[in-house]
Amino acid sequence: MRTVFSIGLDAVSYGMVLFTISIGLSIMMGLMRVVNLAHGAFAMIGGYLASYALKSLGFSYPFAIVAAVVGTIAISFPFEILFYRRIYRHSEALTQILLTIGITFVIIGVANFVLGPTSKPIPLPPALSGPFDLGFRMIPTHRLLVIACGATTALALWLLIDKTEFGVRMRAAVDNGDMAEALGIRTQWIYSATFALAVGLAAFGGVLGAEMLPIEPFYALRYMVTFLVVVSVGGAGSILGALSASLLLGLADTTGKYLAPEYGEFFFYLAVILTVFLFPRGLLGRGH
Repeated sequence: MRTVFSIGLDAVSYGMVLFTISIGLSIMMGLMRVVNLAHGAFAMIGGYLASYALKSLGFSYPFAIVAAVVGTIAISFPFEILFYRRIYRHSEALTQILLTIGITFVIIGVANFVLGPTSKPIPLPPALSGPFDLGFRMIPTHRLLVIACGATTALALWLLIDKTEFGVRMRAAVDNGDMAEALGIRTQWIYSATFALAVGLAAFGGVLGAEMLPIEPFYALRYMVTFLVVVSVGGAGSILGALSASLLLGLADTTGKYLAPEYGEFFFYLAVILTVFLFPRGLLGRGH
């Protein structure tokens, strides 16, 4: 029973990392109809900024997270103005894929040139780096923070998208942009705000999840498929779907590595195949 609880706890913490990073991609793909394969690159930028803020500027951990989120949004906006605005509403998926892959390689190239091909650790404060006694096992306190942040993020996004005027306007702008503009909705502002939200979530997740998904120059390519898988399994645009998919895949991956580590990520992708076979449009995509 202790093993079961341990697997469950590690699965939830890993799943929350996947959710926090991937939910921004789900919003872009499901609500804005943009296949943003540069999402992982923005998560990587957030991790680099947090590492610099902590190690070189002496920021506290919470302020480093804020600086990373704000800084990543600021860095991403030239891309949004020059490139992403050209693919909102009026482009094919292949165009979006080629453009955002190109942006990914540009960011990777700059990161390698400026920072070198080494990983960048994000130091944790003593309150988060120590163990926490749950009775049946010790767990890094940071993982409890990850679980709490993931749950809070899911709730906050659900309230924002489903219960606020901004969410209503965002869905209207995506579903019928011309009609929304005719009704006085500033669709370009909505698109830019949603892009900033998605990028900010990527940076936030990149910093929080750095203990499990280390920040290094090829981070964007190494985990791009993982983030896409979460969105595909959960259903693009669904907060609950992304959360369910993240926890399901976290459980599959963690259980496999506990019980049969020699199989690597076999159980992770087996769960993906079975879920997509049973739910071709994702667990809870907007089309359901």
